[in-house]
Amino acid sequence: MKYLFFFISTFTFAQQTQFVDFKSVLGKIAINPIEKTVSGDIDYDFDVLKSIDTIKIDAQNMEFSDLKLNGKPINYLNTQKQLQIIFPFTKGKNNLTFHYSAKPKQTMYFVGSEANDNVQIWTQGQGKYTSHWFPSFDDVNEKVVFNLNIVFNKDYQVISNGTLKFKSGLDGLSVWQYQMQKPMSSYLLMLAIGKFEKQTQKSKSGIPLEMYLEPKDATKFEPTYRNSKRMFDFLEKEIGVKYPWEIYKQAPVRDFLYAGMENTSATLFNTRYVVDSTGFEDRSYTNVNAHELAHQWFGNLVTAESGKHHWLQEGFATYYALLAEKEIYGEDYFYSKLYESGQQLKFASRTDTIPVLNAKASSLTFYQKGAWALFVLHEEIGDKAFKKAVKNYLKKHAFQTVSTPDFFTEINKVSDYDLNSFSKVWLETTVFNTQQANSLLLKNKLIQMLFEVEKLKNKPLSEKEVFFVKTLQSDVYFTVKEAIVNQLKPEKFEDKATLLRLALETKNIHVRQAVAASLNEIPESFRVQYKTLLDDKSYQTQEIALYNLWNNFPEQRIQYLDKSKTWIGFSDYNLRTLWLTLALSTSNYAIDKVALVNELINYSSINYEANTRQNALEKLLAFKIINDVVLGNLVNSTTHHMWQFSKFGRDNIRKLLKNPEMRVSLEGILLNLNEAEQFQLNRLLKE
Repeated sequence: MKYLFFFISTFTFAQQTQFVDFKSVLGKIAINPIEKTVSGDIDYDFDVLKSIDTIKIDAQNMEFSDLKLNGKPINYLNTQKQLQIIFPFTKGKNNLTFHYSAKPKQTMYFVGSEANDNVQIWTQGQGKYTSHWFPSFDDVNEKVVFNLNIVFNKDYQVISNGTLKFKSGLDGLSVWQYQMQKPMSSYLLMLAIGKFEKQTQKSKSGIPLEMYLEPKDATKFEPTYRNSKRMFDFLEKEIGVKYPWEIYKQAPVRDFLYAGMENTSATLFNTRYVVDSTGFEDRSYTNVNAHELAHQWFGNLVTAESGKHHWLQEGFATYYALLAEKEIYGEDYFYSKLYESGQQLKFASRTDTIPVLNAKASSLTFYQKGAWALFVLHEEIGDKAFKKAVKNYLKKHAFQTVSTPDFFTEINKVSDYDLNSFSKVWLETTVFNTQQANSLLLKNKLIQMLFEVEKLKNKPLSEKEVFFVKTLQSDVYFTVKEAIVNQLKPEKFEDKATLLRLALETKNIHVRQAVAASLNEIPESFRVQYKTLLDDKSYQTQEIALYNLWNNFPEQRIQYLDKSKTWIGFSDYNLRTLWLTLALSTSNYAIDKVALVNELINYSSINYEANTRQNALEKLLAFKIINDVVLGNLVNSTTHHMWQFSKFGRDNIRKLLKNPEMRVSLEGILLNLNEAEQFQLNRLLKE
């Protein structure tokens, strides 16, 4: 009988939303940053729509107690993946309460330490499932009104979905009570805890816009969140549907897995986008900001019912982010970005065999080809019809899940456009329709100029130099001038010198950066002009220029090192770690090199984020500055939650293990490592 029961239960679980509708939940939870655990009391209200014998809640590696259905103890099964409530449920309203505890292996991440007073705890549900830290639903079709009461140290800021209704404190702890008014999918549930400062603005429609930064970054509020309110107001107007939630919060968190995540009413993003005005030129949060905000409608208000229709989230968010940037930076920027993504898609289509309407499509396909599909549709049916269809689509399916036919139904109401042909070309095949794309792009004069430059690619410089000179001296958008500089790369320096000088004279940061990156060898005759790049308000340009000048002119190294010795750069210390490396490599540079080595080693430690640590470790390994501390920091990287950094650590340890002396050194530090580090190193030693 148990085998038959298992089959029936599995069949039922796959269709649970047809039998049960979970309405709301109140979670009263506490987080322990030392034990890295979460526990609490859960109170679910749900309606049984049809009789069913078992109800499941997704719950990964959790423990449960005190389960009650409608106030009475109830039998349950804990599979370590699901909490299964076994009962002959009949149609009607129900209440389920229980206590749970978990030590999440993923989805909830603990960064920093109480010892250093820099704890951060944050969640990332998409792709990893909220059910690792909160008993919930991996099925996006189950939408619930989530409310959280969170207990934590009163000296920290706690951020979650919805509005903060109340905050109370007792004995060094505080309780933050957050409430949502509308339902959402579980993967959009979030929590972020840290020491933050907050600034608040209000949208034209009256929505509070809360923006958070760590205290050490308080001077970076304006450049980091530049244009946030403007984009919010623009998207509300452009989409034609009022922002669907009561508040909008944004906070950067350390070692975040992605660029950003659009949790309902609260976006988390990577600290690489926390910038000052100089960093803004190379690492602006603007696009990520607009993209995650657009998801509040496309993904959060209406959610794709399955991975096959994922473009309804990512394609829409990418396209509307571009529209928001068009509002800020202008039409030429908009078309240049479409041109750029079009080139990527054209190249990728040679090997990419998975179309948009497939759950296994690549990010490039879901995001960029999805956006291109919407751009084509927008252009073909006209602005008025497109906006009306999008507005009707969002209103009709608000707080529900959707599929591509749902969107097409609304298009069909406002236009007789052939959606079957459109879908086959843009959503069901992998070929990028270059002919149609170009015909739309060429409406823009900038793109016409880019095409003119591209046509000259294989022409001798003598035949195109006059045109290049004229273009570089014109007021054409900078991407055309960048394209010219990039086309000059294979030319002999003496033949292109005049053009490079003209490019520098444009005073455009992007064009000048293209010049910086185009030259590995710098003639003495160009040194003075090239040196001016060190003064550009761009940390990326400064990094390129400093290295190239140091490498090309050994007799000037001390001059360049003195000029740059106080540079820090981005939040990942790109300029500082470069300077340390160059200073250590300059034999006649009079400075305390032991202190420099110790500083570089410190940047590889757990006191810093993964990007900074990897940057430092790369330099330490390259210059063979390796001691037990460096090896310990390298081993620690293999335990990091960011897979890229973890892989970097494993790959480099494998290289070191080929050296017998390094193997002995790594074996020698084993006993000083923690359990997780010992496990990872032992695995590598046994390979």
